[in-house]
Amino acid sequence: MAAAGTGKPRILVTRKMMPEVERRISAEFHATLNPDDRQMGRDEILAEAGHHDGLLLTSFDKLGPEFIPALPPSIRIIATHSVGYDHLSIPQAEAKGVAVTNTPGVLTDATADVALLLILGAARGASWGDRMVRENRWGETTLLTPMGHDVSGQRLGILGMGRIGQAVARRGRAFGMTIHYYSRKPVAVEDALGAIYHPRLEELLPNCDFLSINCASTPETRGMVNAQALALLPKGAIVVNTARGDIVDDGALIAALSSGRLAAAGLDVFKGEPNIDPRYRALDNIFMLPHIGSATPGTRNAMGHKCIDNLLQFFRGERPTDLLTRT
Repeated sequence: MAAAGTGKPRILVTRKMMPEVERRISAEFHATLNPDDRQMGRDEILAEAGHHDGLLLTSFDKLGPEFIPALPPSIRIIATHSVGYDHLSIPQAEAKGVAVTNTPGVLTDATADVALLLILGAARGASWGDRMVRENRWGETTLLTPMGHDVSGQRLGILGMGRIGQAVARRGRAFGMTIHYYSRKPVAVEDALGAIYHPRLEELLPNCDFLSINCASTPETRGMVNAQALALLPKGAIVVNTARGDIVDDGALIAALSSGRLAAAGLDVFKGEPNIDPRYRALDNIFMLPHIGSATPGTRNAMGHKCIDNLLQFFRGERPTDLLTRT
């Protein structure tokens, strides 16, 4: 670990950031960086935390439910370099008086672009098509095989019509797709882009040739896309997920893909990643990515700067823009 700066709030940064983000955080704070990008364990982070006033964490940090209660009293704020915060317990943070911030907004387009990539890749067989070319099996193609699935003009269902869900809807509209969505409540007419609202998930699913999962991981949504939900999709539907892996029941999705009940799936996120269910790797009708929804230089820089902005606001005695707790 490497520290920089003096006489300023002390911030522990658990993973290597973009260069301009590290330069700025080193200028604004007494920052302990991780130049080797070594994965820090929970106990190591807790030991280092005693010498700091705040933490800049990421969703790569595997912390567990014991983490926040074990934090030393010096830690007053956690800035997570992510929109999702399922790796942190907000109620525990509130109980301990620790502020938590995240980075909404700045990765909307990058994540929606990957959702569209998954829709196209899963539907048109990008994974198996790439393998055929690499393995010199192009000559096996005929007018009948292999065959993908149409995207243009199909029905796109969106589970979670927040910023990213709306961005996915805009992209789907460009392909002439009819948009349906389910959220806890309907969005404003100008944000719905003509999409059809369904007040219950069970009403949305039969209207989805494609289902895009864009909701947050919460106690209410974890495991929501289960065997019962998948059975309500039309036969031959395609499921894509850029939200969080634990929203999907892996066993149910794998069974539906293996049986042909679903035509394909496109996944950028997995439960327990990177240690995914190994059965996924044996499926030909799945297009998989290693959680790269926000992985562009512009997006990762914007996320890092948002973390710094929130930390600066907090230590100036202001309410951080992206505060998740009531602290």
